[in-house]
Amino acid sequence: MSGARRREEPPHAQQHGVANGGAAGRGSVWGKALRSDSAWHDKDEFLDVIYWFRQIIAVILGIIWGVVPLKGFVGIAVFCLINAGVLYLYFSSFQQIDEEEYGGTWELTKEGFMTSFALFLVVWIIFYTAIHYD
Repeated sequence: MSGARRREEPPHAQQHGVANGGAAGRGSVWGKALRSDSAWHDKDEFLDVIYWFRQIIAVILGIIWGVVPLKGFVGIAVFCLINAGVLYLYFSSFQQIDEEEYGGTWELTKEGFMTSFALFLVVWIIFYTAIHYD
């Protein structure tokens, strides 16, 4: 039965659904991420947005820290504050989601934090070494 349905659909409709991760007709994830107070029906989709925003912040701050040149604990502490603070403001003020649906504020604050921290350190070390190491 499902094979017959699949043959009835035009090939471009199947490809379009797969190309968008099966999200045809629901709008872009990044479009929802950049619009204030979006409706997030899929919790994993919102957690993915949080995760990738953290990675973007890590790369940007790693480059800045390497160029400036920041060193030591101050650089790490400021990264942690900015990373956690920006994402907290994003999901609590900009998206205005109910944190309890995702396990509380702490769960959202730590979502993807360690991978972004590792990425930040790698980018920071690479840029610092490339620019300031004699």
